[in-house]
Formats: sequence, structure tokens, C-alpha cells
Amino acid sequence: MEDIKLVQEWDKVFPKSDKVNHKKVTFKNHFGITIAADMYEPKEYEGLLPAIAVSGPFGAVKEQSSGLYAQEMAERGFLTIAFDPSFTGESGGEPRYMNSPDINVEDFQSAVDFLSNLENVDSEKISIIGICGWGGMAIQTACIDTRIKATIASTMYDMSRVSGNGYFDSEDNEESRYKARVAINAQRTEDFKNKEYKLGGGVVDPLPGDAPQFVKDYYAYYKTSRGYHKRSLNSNGGWNVTAGTSLLNTRLLHYSNEIRNAVMIVHGDKAHSYYFGKDAYNNMIKDSQYAYNKEFLSIEGASHCDLYDQKNIIPFDKIEEFIRKNI
Repeated sequence: MEDIKLVQEWDKVFPKSDKVNHKKVTFKNHFGITIAADMYEPKEYEGLLPAIAVSGPFGAVKEQSSGLYAQEMAERGFLTIAFDPSFTGESGGEPRYMNSPDINVEDFQSAVDFLSNLENVDSEKISIIGICGWGGMAIQTACIDTRIKATIASTMYDMSRVSGNGYFDSEDNEESRYKARVAINAQRTEDFKNKEYKLGGGVVDPLPGDAPQFVKDYYAYYKTSRGYHKRSLNSNGGWNVTAGTSLLNTRLLHYSNEIRNAVMIVHGDKAHSYYFGKDAYNNMIKDSQYAYNKEFLSIEGASHCDLYDQKNIIPFDKIEEFIRKNI
């Protein structure tokens, strides 16, 4: 059995709401890994509640952006959980700081399992929200889990695309991928010899003067009091160098145009990642019988990290409207 010790005091990067009840919960996924989550519940409600599972960004923890989304949606009348993915944060799984698209989809599905069995939840009204890299994972989960009535992907990354093609598809060629495979496999040999996993580093610190704007945006969130958290990979040492092995050999979203339930992709038009969201939406509706309940919401002037925590920019009214219309 995994020995999971949960921090009970409030240690989020956002203020605690007086409109919701909060508590820590745990549940197991199908790989036997214990998932730790924060549950947010409206203080006043009648009947069964619609529910939402939230995760992301990729390399963040539930005390950051996903918790803010979860708390906000609980204020709006949903029972919500924000969870740490396997191998990260307060969740279990060894070795630490690994990721896998298969296991991460299972994390979302196990969250749906958990919510579906709560006595005060309407199991026919469950949605998911994924932020950044977990936006792509949310859509991938919607491809397989028909219980999910509405999916929101906010400021999404397709982690398999950026892993295999580089940023802006600048390394989308066989030679670049081969070099990446050589490097990651050499590191596997070293890790085995050293009996430990080398970390890849989180957000660059100190920040170079010539850093691209999106790197500066990441720094402003993960490395300052705005969003820094001691358990966040992005705020500290990052993923293991070899964590992305399976993403180099995987393509997400292949069956996205077969998703029958509702999906909305939300993206800032000034985000460096905008092309991920736009292309994911276009591929999702291409040759699809189910384009009628798909939506791409472009937020004028918003950057990638604006949709992490800027409540005056995140379109929570539109997100709530979309979910309620489709559950």
C-alpha cells in the first residue's frame, strides 16, 4: 500500500473561497496508483450536483491553476475535484516525476469513476476540464470515456505533437526525432547505472535576457509568488529527462472526430500555443458527424498563461454556460 500523506492546511497559490467547502480526498486508478485531490463543494445546494474533474497544467499541481478552476466552478454550483496526476504532487506512483499518456488518461477516467460514485453527485452530469498539456489529455480522455458529457480544454498543448515535432513543428523531420531518441535512450542507460533519474529542470531560472516572451510568461507564473509552489515540477526541478519517452512514440487525438459528447477548446489568440488548440479543433470537426456540439472559443489578446489564473480573462461564464447546456 502507498503511504500517502496529505497536507491539510491551505497551501494553494490562490485565496480560499468562503462560498464552498473544501477537503482532501484520494482514490485509486486502474494501475493501482493513489490519486490525491482537492474536493470543492458548494456550501448550499439542493438535490444531486453536476460534477467536474480538473487537472493541469502539465507539470503543475492541484494547488495551482487546476485548483483555482475547480474552486471557481464549485462557487457556480458544481461539485469539483482538482487532482494531481500519477507520479506528481501528493499523488502516488514510483518513480517520481514520470508521465505517460496512457496512465494520464486513466487518471482522468479514475476521477470520473470516483465522482460517479459519490452519493451527492448526478452520475449522468459529469464533465472534465484540462489545462495546458492536460487540455490535450482531456480531449484524449473524451475519445474513450463516453460518461463525460462535456470537456473543456483550456490553453491546450498537444504534448505528443510538441514532443515529436518540437515547438511550432520546427523539428518535424526524421533526423531531429532520431537525435531525440538517441539522447533519451543514452540518458536511460545513465539513469540505470546511477540508480537515480536525472531531472530535466523546470522553468528556466535565472531568466535569460533574450528569452522568448512565452518563457517569460512561464517564469512570471511558476517562479514568482503569483504561482510558485514547492511541489510543482515546473516551479522546481522539472520532469525526469526520460519522462517523455512514450510521448515521443505516441500521437494523441487520433479519434477526436469520433467524440459524440460536447467539447470546447478555449485559447488566447496571443498564446504561443494557439496553433495546438486551433488545429485540434479543426481535426476534431473534420469529417465528423458530431461537429454540432464542438466549439472553439478564442480569447482576444490573451496569452497562454493568462488562462492559468487571470479570472478577469478566463471565460468562466462561457465555460459554465457550455457545460450546463450539454450535461
